[in-house]
Amino acid sequence: MTAIQLLMTATRRAARWHVHSQEVARRNAMVASTALTQRRAELDDVEEFLAGHQRQHAARLRVPLQDRTA
Repeated sequence: MTAIQLLMTATRRAARWHVHSQEVARRNAMVASTALTQRRAELDDVEEFLAGHQRQHAARLRVPLQDRTA
């Protein structure tokens, strides 16, 4: 590569760096958003499970001892 070609390549790259940087930032934000959405769904599932477990446990505690089968 000649010095002129090298300079032209560097100039083109410098002129486009902000576009590439924005594309990478946008992709990273989308990946993070997807991960957060999945995490939120998992937390909702856990909360639902624990609430159901708590309701079952509370119902068992209200049954008199002689009526318990387990």
